[in-house]
Amino acid sequence: MQTQKTPIELAFSHKYDRAHAAQYFVKHQDGLARRLSHLRDVQLARRALAQAGDPQRVLDLPCGAGRFWPLLAERPDREILAADNSASMLETALANQPAEVVGRVRAFQTSAFAIDLPDDAVDSIFCMRLLHHISDSAHRLAMLREFHRVTRDTVIVSLWVDGNYKAWKRARLEKRRAAAGKTGSNANRFVVGRRAIEAEFAQAGFDVLGRHDFLPGYAMWRVYVLRKVGLHKAAPSCR
Repeated sequence: MQTQKTPIELAFSHKYDRAHAAQYFVKHQDGLARRLSHLRDVQLARRALAQAGDPQRVLDLPCGAGRFWPLLAERPDREILAADNSASMLETALANQPAEVVGRVRAFQTSAFAIDLPDDAVDSIFCMRLLHHISDSAHRLAMLREFHRVTRDTVIVSLWVDGNYKAWKRARLEKRRAAAGKTGSNANRFVVGRRAIEAEFAQAGFDVLGRHDFLPGYAMWRVYVLRKVGLHKAAPSCR
């Protein structure tokens, strides 16, 4: 069972007030490029869910404005738990997602570092667009170990990784800004080395079941499908 502990607090998590949450809901519908990007995100997430065995009980954390709830609801009997550190995000999601989807969601406020659920509570944790905000390896490991405690089987996570054109371009830009004494505009978003993050997955007790790149060789976004070590024989990875 979960033990009492003080969750890790990251500075960026406090920015999601009501106005920012509403802005976040609109963000992925704003213009053709963002709508196409969202469709690609959904496509990769659908593949990841299939590779994870089409889990029946899923925790969406952080759920944000609920943009993946319609996808999670595609399995008619899926039990959807949705949580976020921000009460405003939860309010926005519940108010704006389709009523037939919202009716299937059990939403609650919690931290990804101290999830208010017992051990092995869900079949899978669905964690999109959080890890790229966490620069400290110790913090990522703390979160991954909490995921290991709460999931019975798999975890799906997305983050920025190196080894692609956009990561190389970003590194060059940040180097120039640092030389000029300027702080990057995305100082709360970080690229993680692929070898480093995969070593952290292993350290937290996970095998890598699959890798799904947004645009292979170009974009930084990668979705990983993880499985608890020793539960099943891992299927071949998708690259």
